[in-house]
Amino acid sequence: MPGVLRTVAARAAPTLRAAVGTQRASLYTRPAKDKLGPVETAIGLGMFSLAILGPSGWILAHLEDYKKKE
Repeated sequence: MPGVLRTVAARAAPTLRAAVGTQRASLYTRPAKDKLGPVETAIGLGMFSLAILGPSGWILAHLEDYKKKE
């Protein structure tokens, strides 16, 4: 069985490599046009914190409600 898998892998590998090799990423590494101020930075960090910690905080705050079997 390992010989069959090796044969299939040997035939499929060049095809898979060719498809991956032709993909191009469109990344631009230039600096931002406008600098962000402290207000925008604080709002961004606050939103990310809320998005990450909000759901877990909600669950912990309502843990007793989830324990009840009604």
